[in-house]
Amino acid sequence: MKIIRAANELGNGSRKVCLAIGVFDGVHLGHQQIIRQTVADARQHDSVALVVTFDQHPNAIVAPEKTPPQIFSRSQKLRGIAVLGADALLEIPFDKPFSEKAGEIFIRELARDLGIIHSVCVGADFVFGHRRSGNVELLKKLGAELGFQVHGLAAVALDGQVVSSTRIREMIRTGNFDAANQMLGRPYAICGRVVEGDRLGRQLGFPTANLDSTNLVLPPNGVYAGGTNINGHAYRVALNIGTRPTVAFGPQLRVEAHLLDFSGDLYGAELEVEIGAKLRDERRFGSPAELREQIGRDVVAVRAAV
Repeated sequence: MKIIRAANELGNGSRKVCLAIGVFDGVHLGHQQIIRQTVADARQHDSVALVVTFDQHPNAIVAPEKTPPQIFSRSQKLRGIAVLGADALLEIPFDKPFSEKAGEIFIRELARDLGIIHSVCVGADFVFGHRRSGNVELLKKLGAELGFQVHGLAAVALDGQVVSSTRIREMIRTGNFDAANQMLGRPYAICGRVVEGDRLGRQLGFPTANLDSTNLVLPPNGVYAGGTNINGHAYRVALNIGTRPTVAFGPQLRVEAHLLDFSGDLYGAELEVEIGAKLRDERRFGSPAELREQIGRDVVAVRAAV
């Protein structure tokens, strides 16, 4: 999948373009429906399937206090879209000047820079542009003028409830991974760059990879069984999410992954950990020795659980 930062970089020649537009955090079942419709349109009409999204959540600019934590890291989002068959992805830098662009201008500029648009696919309640000036009705009006079809797809429902990024965040926050997995259409996983820690895990005999979880929604604090894949090899993981009350002072939240039977340097690498059963809550131990003994029991539990 080709990734571009401006519409005129697509290089589609004379081929028409089919667009899917959205934030697509989590690339959940509803998002998948929109992207699959776009890919199907493109295949049927010998067009380019282009997903249009943004480099950050729009609220980060227009309403910072209402910016939700993200379900997926950028790389997870890109992989989730690519696997659906999109030919290219336009990742628009969502900055203040862009936030002040009217919805109609946004679509007209896409049409100018992309050439002939065959179709645009969005969710039925999708709004866009300055002061939310764009919606499906506006798209249909512009489509009639500019010659493209519009699909405003109804939300996907599971067990009578709409699938949404908001609901998935709620399920993750409460530790209901089964519900989150169903709405995501894949197992929930935390993905982050491995950053330098204070090496306390190594001192305890259980070295950990510290994941940068900035701006990600996280499950309740505790110890979880998980799994990851590095260079084609699967590893069981004991994952700790919390403030490490036995060995650390202050409220800093850490996401630490101890990979069973792994040796090597992961600093700077991206690590994606699928989360399974919760083994226990986080708690303070009387000494580092007690904590070490408990981690040993956690590792045994991970081997049994995963």
